[in-house]
Amino acid sequence: MPSPESTGRGAITVEHLSPELTRGLYRDMRTARDLDTEAIALQRQGVFPAYVSVRGQEAAQVGGVSALDPARDFVFPTYREMASALAYGVEMVGYMSTHRALWHGGLYDVMESRFGAVNAVVGGPVPHAVGWAIGESLRGGDGVAMAYFGDGASSEGDVHEAMNFAGVFGAPVIFFCQNNQWALSVPNHRQVAGGSIAARAEGYGLPGILVDGNDVGAVHTATAQAVERAREGGGPTVIEALTYRVEPHSTSDDPGRYRDEAEADRWRRRDPLDLLRAAMIEAGHADEAHLDRVDAEAAARAERIRDGVATAPEPHGSELFTHVFRESTEELSRQRRTWQEEVEL
Repeated sequence: MPSPESTGRGAITVEHLSPELTRGLYRDMRTARDLDTEAIALQRQGVFPAYVSVRGQEAAQVGGVSALDPARDFVFPTYREMASALAYGVEMVGYMSTHRALWHGGLYDVMESRFGAVNAVVGGPVPHAVGWAIGESLRGGDGVAMAYFGDGASSEGDVHEAMNFAGVFGAPVIFFCQNNQWALSVPNHRQVAGGSIAARAEGYGLPGILVDGNDVGAVHTATAQAVERAREGGGPTVIEALTYRVEPHSTSDDPGRYRDEAEADRWRRRDPLDLLRAAMIEAGHADEAHLDRVDAEAAARAERIRDGVATAPEPHGSELFTHVFRESTEELSRQRRTWQEEVEL
């Protein structure tokens, strides 16, 4: 697979983006970085049973989702898209409460935010996104689905079947692979054949784009082009954002057992936040004083979300039976009556 140096120059450029856009990208990436730090602390304190870090992947997530329209598009995430959720405008106390099993992630909240619930099934969001995209086409809408998956999920049969189906029927969907180069403890070279994940797109008649996942401007531009293509009836696109998982796979993982941390250190030197900050100053989109203010505001927002999640009340027991089906079944109603009778004893 390509190295950090081969994904592009050491620096990035944002001259092709508006100052307003780059400032928004930086704000969301900075907030996500701080919230990620707070979430890890919550796990260490026992508030979260587990957590998966997004550190180092903020550009891939924020750059991609910022090209979508929350009023008509739909995002299907995995379990590592916290930065995408934040940039998409999802209510973050509720979203992060998923890690405490407080948020039901049910039909109505998802339909309002147009951002799917956390999906821990490897490759699971991909066929869901294709199904939604086909439905959107049948109803005559112009919405686009974003299907997130990782390099490990790219080896799952569900992903290949979904790409083939989408290619045959021209579904308006973007297959967005965040290639962080480790499928838990399995490196790319042991599970990705053919040179890259983007190269597989050709077999399904789709365009495949390999982009520097630490360059938020490049990710945004590639995704915006794919969105435009899908809206105009051009069908799906595969985007592979090459980045790196600088932190452990999850808070229960020890990457020192299977990888050379010198490699992670090389990628830390291409931190997407540092790259964007330098590019914005060079382009005249912001100065140090403005970015320092954004940093302070981001830290304060992350702390507010942290406090909201930590103090969120336990849900009422009746939520076990709500948002399971659009219309309750006889069996579910029976179970709810039994639960209610036991509560009243």
